Amino acid sequence: MLMHFFRSLMPRDQKFIERFTEHSKLIVPAAEEFRALMSGDGNAERHAVEINRLEDAADQITRETILAIHRTFVTPFDRSQILDLITALDDTIDLMKDTGRRMIRYGVGFTAEMQGMADCAVRATTEIRDAMPLLRSIGEFEQQLTTMSVAVRGIESEADELLDRGLRRLFAGDQSAGYKLTVEKVYDLVEAVVDRCEDVVDVIDGIVVEQV
Repeated sequence: MLMHFFRSLMPRDQKFIERFTEHSKLIVPAAEEFRALMSGDGNAERHAVEINRLEDAADQITRETILAIHRTFVTPFDRSQILDLITALDDTIDLMKDTGRRMIRYGVGFTAEMQGMADCAVRATTEIRDAMPLLRSIGEFEQQLTTMSVAVRGIESEADELLDRGLRRLFAGDQSAGYKLTVEKVYDLVEAVVDRCEDVVDVIDGIVVEQV
């Protein structure tokens, strides 16, 4: 407790919060492109290219953050939590890139449930983006961060329900077993993107618990 008190009095490098914020600002348009990729507008490749561009920019922020962890004397919160948070953010956009490419490769038709799950990804990443600057003053914004956490977890539950509905419809059909397995894989990939958003929230929740 004494070390925590003295640590709280020392000036902290808030550039980490800026990096988290900038990274999260890239994830939202990536999620929007991810959703558009499943819209059937005939521009899937263009959407995938834009996700790749955004992912490259996010990777640069991730590299800068990891380097700064080793160069900064006093960080806004524990170094392992900084690493966990930037990694969780980066995993989210990485999975969008990988999933988008694999969906194009598989060439299956996108269902209303898949599109709904992609919309969940947009909503969840937007919640995270809007909450990220609040990490500058966790004690002051504890309630808002908690509200964000509850919202993202609710969105993830919606995605789970869409997954369940889509799989029930899929396996009730008369398509071949191979086709069903391919579509099931696509469903799992899309749902995993929303799961990564919940992973981000898990880290933020841990930070809030330790800082308040």
